[in-house]
Amino acid sequence: MDALRMLTERVSVPQLTGPEITPQEQEILLRSALRAPDHAWLRPSRYLLVTGEERRALGEVFLHATPDWQQLSEDRQQKILAMPLRAPLLIIAVSCIRQHPKVPRDEQLLSTGAGVQNILNAAWALGLGAIWRTGEMAVNPQVAEALGLSSQDVIVGFVYVGHVNGHLKQPPELPLDDFVTHWKPKTP
Repeated sequence: MDALRMLTERVSVPQLTGPEITPQEQEILLRSALRAPDHAWLRPSRYLLVTGEERRALGEVFLHATPDWQQLSEDRQQKILAMPLRAPLLIIAVSCIRQHPKVPRDEQLLSTGAGVQNILNAAWALGLGAIWRTGEMAVNPQVAEALGLSSQDVIVGFVYVGHVNGHLKQPPELPLDDFVTHWKPKTP
């Protein structure tokens, strides 16, 4: 796929299905992530892959990390358990924050976010669908602990990757003038 077309036409794909993402496809996704900007080469990004039955175990983690989960309806519990089953591959993007005199925390988070965007673009280029999700589980300390993360680690997102299963949304054509202006310095 042409790179510029990919960048201007990619959309998030919430309806994903199998078959499994091949090891070769996974490697392309992850190598793309590692090409994100990285000031001072801190390498703050880590990616946890969740596939197969591991997705069910992660669903259990999500359920038990939900406050007062025992009081939830059976339907709500099943919905939480099924969250990781939305796609055959779940990539958990983590930023491992380090103290650095020239690279602030936000820049390290943005680096991992850029890695996620590279995964989304690479998936699209491979003919796959993907969507970046966050939500309550991304900031839940019990989830972080179950994933083996330290107190300096931040879950930047859950990237669901699979094959497109449904109709793709057509994004609106956004007029650039609504978002872009030319800066002009103030004159004294």
